[in-house]
Amino acid sequence: MEQQPLQSQPQTQPQQGDLNWRLSAHPITLLLFLGFRIGALLMYLFGVLFIDNFILVFIITLLLLSADFYYLKNIAGRRLVGLRWWNEVNTSTGDSHWVFESSDPNTRTITATDKRFFWLSLYLAPAFWVGLAILAIIKLNSVIWLSLVAIALILTITNTAAFSRCDRFSQASTYANRAFGGAIVNNIAGGLLGRLFR
Repeated sequence: MEQQPLQSQPQTQPQQGDLNWRLSAHPITLLLFLGFRIGALLMYLFGVLFIDNFILVFIITLLLLSADFYYLKNIAGRRLVGLRWWNEVNTSTGDSHWVFESSDPNTRTITATDKRFFWLSLYLAPAFWVGLAILAIIKLNSVIWLSLVAIALILTITNTAAFSRCDRFSQASTYANRAFGGAIVNNIAGGLLGRLFR
């Protein structure tokens, strides 16, 4: 009998938009962003299941959540999707308002992989924390863990809401520029959206 040579399957190359960190334009930023997010969740789960020292788990998880909040807000959002937000307080009146910033789409290209990783993790993390909150409520002996989940929900939902608004602001400014062009439209759109989200 004659043996047939094995036919190798053609290997497909990863395409932009695939969930492959090697396709990222900023792989170190992406890995740190995902590391803080996943690390906080894993530390909490590991603490609930295996560690009896609540204070140690609370402190480490809180540090990871704080690092995630800061890194996402100030570094990862800007580098991965070109968005940034902050809250300003008017010292004379005490009023606070959110400020949204987006990079110019003509000067900066954002890869589909970075966008996909960013938005998926931005919305999945609060969903996981909501699930963990429900579990903490159902298991009455773990009510003390609910305080940590509440902090995680506040931090992750704040970033999610802010980046969602920032993305809407960015899209509104882009559409206005395409339709009319110029800095006047940017100022009008920025002022209207700033008042809307105050």
